[in-house]
Amino acid sequence: MQSENPLIADFVKLMNSAAGTLAGMTREARDSARERAKEAIGGLDFVSRDEFDAVKAMAAKAREDSEALKARLDAIEAKLGK
Repeated sequence: MQSENPLIADFVKLMNSAAGTLAGMTREARDSARERAKEAIGGLDFVSRDEFDAVKAMAAKAREDSEALKARLDAIEAKLGK
């Protein structure tokens, strides 16, 4: 049921335009904030998951090697101590 009154029709058009503009502004603000956050985070020195896993594996291997060397050293010291 459409109104015959042009004032009401113009008001409805104005409100539709305002809603569209507001939605566009919201979308633009969200995209802008997301871009600024990416730039801020991108400037920080974060490592990738692959790099982290590689260093973690290297540390575990170094720990195992250290424990093996300690056991060998303890065995040599025990032989020399007898």
